[in-house]
Amino acid sequence: MIKDTGLILEGGGMRSMYTAGVLDFFIKKDLYFEYNIGVSAGASMAASYLSRQYRRNHRVTAKYITDKRYISLSNYIKRKELFGMDFVYHQIPTYLEPFDFEKFDQAEEEFVIVTTNCETGEAVYFNKSETKGTVLTALQATSSLPMMANPVQYKGYTLLDGGVVNPIPLQKAIDEGYKKNVLILTRPKGYRKKQGKFSRIFKLKAYPKINHLMAIRYKHYNQTLEWIEEEEDKGNLFVIRPTDTLAVDRVEKDPRKLDALYNAGYKDAERLYGKLIEYVEN
Repeated sequence: MIKDTGLILEGGGMRSMYTAGVLDFFIKKDLYFEYNIGVSAGASMAASYLSRQYRRNHRVTAKYITDKRYISLSNYIKRKELFGMDFVYHQIPTYLEPFDFEKFDQAEEEFVIVTTNCETGEAVYFNKSETKGTVLTALQATSSLPMMANPVQYKGYTLLDGGVVNPIPLQKAIDEGYKKNVLILTRPKGYRKKQGKFSRIFKLKAYPKINHLMAIRYKHYNQTLEWIEEEEDKGNLFVIRPTDTLAVDRVEKDPRKLDALYNAGYKDAERLYGKLIEYVEN
């Protein structure tokens, strides 16, 4: 395990297949970090990585992406959620592609899941000890994007996707004392988010704080990217990101595109491995 180093994983829905490829290369190299923090789909990818389940993330997506229980408009019509959250976060890991809870619990690395408190609009962080026995519900919470999934009740909170308030939790890792960090992004360098038409009309009557966060989300995200690129140029941060996301969006359903993105992540990690080891060891 690499001591005194953090691994930060952003979300991005199906774009996180890139992250899955990177993490599978890390598993092959037996490369693990003392501190791991993930948001949304990035947190789900991290869970299989820390349970040492090589290619599990790939299998889950490749097998079920065309299954209507996984993602479909019928899910939204029936339950107000595009992704079948119970299917994805309970049926698949419990019965269909079992998640290795024992190995996950035995792993020495710290793992933090980022969520958003619907009432306060603030980030709520859950560490590994807090989620023992209930990690699947915490992963569901961090992946529940407003208007695409329902809020999740967990540990006395009403929660939604952690990316609403903290899409790239680098500062959290620094606050925890990790000055050396490895960051896996799911967008190419130079990407900046535009304000979408949807964010201008976005409204959740019960949660005005979420409405505000969604309206300014693109600004916060872009400011974070600018800071990351500055820190990267200074040598303070090691970033792995795709050179091309292959036109894969958050709800991509084309298995060929997803497989190509996974392979890109694996190959990029392989290509950058020497520089990564040099960074973490110096």
